[in-house]
This record gives sequence, C-alpha cells and structure tokens, in this order.
Amino acid sequence: MIVGQGYVGLPVAMASVRAGYKVTGIDFDVRKVGFLAKGQSPVEDVSDEEIISGLAQGLYHPTDDYRQSLGFSVAVITVPTPLREGAPDLSFIEAAASDLSPWISEGSTVILESTTYPGTTDELLVPILEKGSGLVAGTDFYVGYSPERIDPGNSEWNLINTPKVVSGINSQSLEKVRSFYETLGIQTVPVSGTREAEMTKLLENTFRHVNIALVNELAVFSNQLGVDIWEAIDAASTKPFGFMKFTPGPGVGGHCLPIDPSYLSWAIKDKAGADFKFVSLANDVNESMPHFVVERACAILERSGTPVADASILIIGLAYKPDTGDTRESPSAAVSQLLADRGANLSAIDNHVPSHSWPGHISRANDAEPGNFDLAILITNHSGANHEWALSSSRTVLDTRNCLVGEHVEPL
Repeated sequence: MIVGQGYVGLPVAMASVRAGYKVTGIDFDVRKVGFLAKGQSPVEDVSDEEIISGLAQGLYHPTDDYRQSLGFSVAVITVPTPLREGAPDLSFIEAAASDLSPWISEGSTVILESTTYPGTTDELLVPILEKGSGLVAGTDFYVGYSPERIDPGNSEWNLINTPKVVSGINSQSLEKVRSFYETLGIQTVPVSGTREAEMTKLLENTFRHVNIALVNELAVFSNQLGVDIWEAIDAASTKPFGFMKFTPGPGVGGHCLPIDPSYLSWAIKDKAGADFKFVSLANDVNESMPHFVVERACAILERSGTPVADASILIIGLAYKPDTGDTRESPSAAVSQLLADRGANLSAIDNHVPSHSWPGHISRANDAEPGNFDLAILITNHSGANHEWALSSSRTVLDTRNCLVGEHVEPL
C-alpha cells in the first residue's frame, strides 16, 4: 500500500508494480483517484502507459478506501507535510497513520517517506500505529523512515538510480525497510536510527538553501561592485576542490527548499531553545529575490520611459524548476503578483503547466503568433521552450537564469 499518489508516492507505486507487487494506491483526493483509475497520470515523471499497464495486470488499484488494503505487507506513507505559520503541519501524517493502523497485521512493515523533523517517526507515528492496531512496533510489526529524494523533471537521476537512505526503529525494522527498497532495484544506505534518516533530508536541502542564498545575495550587490557574478561563479567552479557551484535566481520553489530548512529551524527552536541563524538568514535572502527581480524589471521599464502600470510583460516559465509543470512555491507566483499589484499586464509561456494550475491573473501567450511585449522576464529555463520567439517579441529580456544571449538581454 502506498499512501499518497503524487510526485513521491506514484513513482514508488509504479516501481513496486514493476517489481511484481500488488499495489493499492491510497489518496484522499477523489478527483486524482478518478484520473488514476482511467490511466491518467497527474505526475510528469510517470507516464499514462505505466499506469494503464499496472491496471491491466491487476497489480495497481487506486482508491481512497483504506479497507481495500487489508492484509498489506508493506505500507509507504508519502503524504504532504506543509508549514502552517512557521510550524510543521503533521496532520496528514497523523491522519494516514490513524487510517491505516487498523489494517496492520503481524509482520507488516510501515515506512514513512514524508519530510519531517527528527523524532517524528518515534514520537508521533509509532504511538498512533500501536494504538490503532493493538500491536507492538518493532515486535509484532516493523516501522522505518526513508526520506524521499525524488527530483521531478530530472531525466538523469530518478527513484531507482538514486541511493536511498533507510532506517528502522530497531534492527529488525531496518532490515525489512532495506529489503523492500532493494527488491525495487534501489541501492540503499542504512543509518543507525530514524532520527539520523530524518535529519539527512533536512541537511541536504538546508545545504542547498543556504548556498543558494549566498550567491543570491552576491548577485544583488554585484552590480554595485562592478562585478559579473556569473563569470565569477564560472571561474570559481574550475577549482577541482573546495568549491561547489551554485547559481543565483529569482527565488526558490517547490516543496523542499522553501519548506524543509524551516522544519529544521523549528525543531532546533523546539528542542534546544535556540535560533538556527543560517536558515533565518537564508529565508530572508531567498524570499527577497522576487522583490529584487521586480525592482530590476521596473528599472528597465523606467529607462525606456514605460510606466509599469501600462507595461505589457511576458513571464517565461511558471513552474518552479525546468521541465516540470510543478508550480508549488514557484518564484514566478511572487514575481507576477508583485507586478500585477503595480498594474502590469501579464502574459506567460509554459507548455508544462496545465490549465488547471494556470494563474488566473496571467494570460497564456501564443508563441505561434508575433508578440509585442515591453519586457520579458525569464523565470524558468525549460528545455525546448520557444526562447527565440520570446526574444523577438520583447523589447528587453531580464534573464534571471543567465541562459539567453542577445543585445537586449540583461542578466539578473
């Protein structure tokens, strides 16, 4: 049983089907369950054909009814873990644990993959499972934590070829968790406990968050220093040791970078009574980048004598990262809203973002017809995007990703 059929859960479900498991895919979104039952994938990394094949073989069954998972041997929880007013919202984990607990039998294994703070598996998940099942975790059934490392839209690294950190509440649980993922063909990296595994995911994304904030802040001041920050970063990256390349951008998006470091910051405050200053500073810098992009845009328009309130602006890319339609926490949302608040007329191109996720205050531009924009702002560098049309249709292009070349292109 895989609880959650989104960007994390659905790939795990399909990998399990390929390994020969009979999979029940649980999701609270009845609309999504309906799409899945028709063989329609809501996730770009999973094709319709994969789902149709699983359905046809009788190995995949999407549902919102936990009763249809009776007798499961392995349950993987992949539900969302959002922040609410700066604090972790674990209600989805609590609900999933409570709902599946009556169906746990002796010998079952429950694995949590949802990103969370150290201690969640031991302190929250296990008591709920034990109360609902009447069984003892670690003796009657097994529990572990394995942080998800799925990178939507990444054609090189996927669920199967990315090493997976695994843990358990005891040695027997660890062995069950490790064995399950290895049957899917995934290389595992065992750690001594669930807290170490929970910390691993937060450490990975906090590392990225902090380093992106560093180059973002340098980008903000580079013009005043008379420095081409992009050239400096490229030069520094030629050093074969002691440097890892990170590049500036319009902000950070997705569930991981804007959210995960704040989980760690909250946990440190809650458990140690201290402030995690690195995360606070990184949040301040990265959250300010959409404002910096808009100020740059307004300065460009002002030079040409165009008031932002009358400007026609094209947003190139609405998703938070290349080659995916995922708009969660995308910098484009903040940039476009700030521009809309100033009265700009907004259009966008992004063939990856479906209509149901398209922002209502932005028109979908037709890149098959000539355009006439006062300014274009490249937010997301999708491969295969019609950049030539955007360049020819715009008086000036503000390139926040340093990927375009042209006389009227300005880097961030």
